Amino acid sequence: MSVKKEASGRRSVQTEFEVPGTPEEVWAAIATGPGISSWLMPAEFEMRDGRPVAMMLDFGSGTPARSVVTAWDPPRLFAAQADSQVPGSPPIAAEWHIEAKAGGTCMLRLVQSLFASTDDWDDQLEYLESGWSAFLATLQIYLRHFRGQRSTLVKWMVPVAGTEAQAWESLTAALGLEGVSVWQAWAAPASAPPMSGVAEYVHRSPNDILLRLEAPGPGVAALGSVDCGGPCMVGMNLYFYGEQAAASAARVKPLWQAWFEARFPAPEPQDAAIQSE
Repeated sequence: MSVKKEASGRRSVQTEFEVPGTPEEVWAAIATGPGISSWLMPAEFEMRDGRPVAMMLDFGSGTPARSVVTAWDPPRLFAAQADSQVPGSPPIAAEWHIEAKAGGTCMLRLVQSLFASTDDWDDQLEYLESGWSAFLATLQIYLRHFRGQRSTLVKWMVPVAGTEAQAWESLTAALGLEGVSVWQAWAAPASAPPMSGVAEYVHRSPNDILLRLEAPGPGVAALGSVDCGGPCMVGMNLYFYGEQAAASAARVKPLWQAWFEARFPAPEPQDAAIQSE
């Protein structure tokens, strides 16, 4: 989708899609700490006088990313603004609009924007738009199958030698996911920790696969690859849901940690190491 440019200097990209749930249920998923943690990253809100003033997202870097809450109108509109991670880039705003539809569903619209007088930052907006795709698909799976349930997340980001395409090929080959299609049943090979489910989202460029898990517990496995400008990375997020979520996460974490360390040893110890959480 192309960047929309306005006379005021505002430049934006917009994503719109239908999700199951009432406006209140969708709001709980996109505008509360437990809800956001169930499909994105661990999140907390900073409150003042009973109202959120900032949101912190923990991507595992050690310092949570902080966004200032700029609009709060439950269950219709939530907006926040954060400084860009790219030096010199204008702050980036994200607006979440919820509109009730017939049949117990809502239209969810995400608008990401910045203000600039040139086209220099348009590619950043386009990159953000593509980068949200798998997370928004995870949100849809969460609302469809696990709505209202809290989650426990474990994740890995691993450096891999070669190009991004080669990194992705290595990960999918190791897990028997080459050529997987949507709604295809899948089970991890004997060389990997036990895990099985159904593919619900398959995307190329960026490379992403989402699996709705049946074992080792109800959840979602999100797999992807990215070129970080240094070594290419492959990653896996495991979101577990329900009363046994924490136990499932604790049980599988050491198994997958050992698997990643054996399958994808760091290219150079001084350059990068496996990150897990």
